[in-house]
Amino acid sequence: MTGFWLTQEQEAIGQSVARLCARFDADYWRRTDETGEFPEAFVAAMVEAGWLGAAMPVELGGSGLGLTEATVMMQAVAQSGAGFSGASALHLNIFGPMPIVKFGSDDQKRRHIPRLIAGQDKMCIGITEPDAGLDTTSLTTKATRTNDGYVLQGRKTWTTSAQRANKMLIIARTTPRDQVTKSTQGLSLFYIDFDRTRIEAKPIPKMGRKAVESNQVFIDNLEIPADALIGEEGRGFYYLLEGLNPERVLFGAEAVGLGRAALARASSYAKERIVFGRPIGQNQGVAHPLAKAWVELEAANLMAFKAAALYDAGRDCGAEANAAKYLGGEAGFNACEAAVLAHGGMGYAKEYDVERYFREAMIARIAPISREMVLNYIAERVLGLPKSY
Repeated sequence: MTGFWLTQEQEAIGQSVARLCARFDADYWRRTDETGEFPEAFVAAMVEAGWLGAAMPVELGGSGLGLTEATVMMQAVAQSGAGFSGASALHLNIFGPMPIVKFGSDDQKRRHIPRLIAGQDKMCIGITEPDAGLDTTSLTTKATRTNDGYVLQGRKTWTTSAQRANKMLIIARTTPRDQVTKSTQGLSLFYIDFDRTRIEAKPIPKMGRKAVESNQVFIDNLEIPADALIGEEGRGFYYLLEGLNPERVLFGAEAVGLGRAALARASSYAKERIVFGRPIGQNQGVAHPLAKAWVELEAANLMAFKAAALYDAGRDCGAEANAAKYLGGEAGFNACEAAVLAHGGMGYAKEYDVERYFREAMIARIAPISREMVLNYIAERVLGLPKSY
C-alpha cells in the first residue's frame, strides 16, 4: 500500500478475487444461509486458485503475501455479497495457522502447513470456553503430562467449523494457575487430530451465518503425542497474541466489505424504487443515511489498511488493529441497518439479501473481541488510564 491507495499488484489481487466470487451469486449465498449447507464449491474454487495460502510462506507452498494483501482478498470476498458466510469459510486458513509457522518445528511446518493450503486438512481453533469468555487466562481445559505425551480434558465454545475439521489448534493449561507467577503463564498450544471418539462437537443454533457453523466442543481424556505441542510448553498464550492483530484487521475489513455490499444494494434500490412519482433516493431521509454510511465505511477502511501496513512493516499496530476492528464493525452494521431501512418493508424480505447482511453484520461487533474490550485496550494502552477490570 502506497500512501492512501493500493499498489497495482494489490488492486489486481482484489480484482482477481472479485472475479472468482462473481461465479457465486446472491442465490448461492441465500441458499447456504437457508439450508446451512457449507459453501464447498466456493471454498474449492478458492483452494484451486491458491488463495488459502496467501499469507503462508512460499517454501511451504503459500504465496508469501502480507497482511495488506490478505486484507484486500478477504474484503473482496465479503464485498462480493458472500459476506461473513464466505469470509468465515476461509478466515481460519489465512492467519489461523500462523502460530505453527512462527513457533512450530521445521517438521511440524512441513507436515501440516502444505496440507492446510491444499485443503487436504481442515482446521478449527479451540480457544474460548463457556466460563472464561474473553478472559483466556481463566480457561480450565487442561493438558496433563504422560510418558508419551499429554491427555486433554475440557470444553470449548464458539468453535467454528468443528463439524468439518480433522485438525484442531487448541490452547490448554499445562501448569495450574495457582502454580505460576502470572496468569498468562502455564498455557500451551497444541495442534491435534480431531478424534471424534474423544471429542464431541455440538452446533450452536444462531442468528446468522448458518452455513459456517459454531460449536460447543467437549474433550474427554484425549491422548495426544508429545509432538503435538507447538513451541515451548507454557508459552501458548504469547503465541496466540501474535495472531490477534491480523485477525482484528481482517474482521474490520470484512465488515467494511459487507457494509459496502449492503450500501450498493440500497443505492441501486433507492434509484429504482418510485414512490409519489419520484425515486426514493431523491428524498434526503433516504439519501442521507446512505451517504453517512459511505463516509463511515471509508474512514473504517483507512484504519484497517493503516493497521495492515504497520503490521507488514514490522511496527506496533495494536491500537490501530483494535480500532480497525471497532470502526469496521460499527460502520458495517450501520450500513447494513441503513440498507434495510432504505428498502422499507422489502428490507425484511430475504429476496433482497440486505436482511442477511444485517444479521451477519452483528458478528464483527461481537467477535473476535467485544467493543468494550477494544475501548478498554485503547483507554489503558493509548491513553494511559488505569485498568478498569
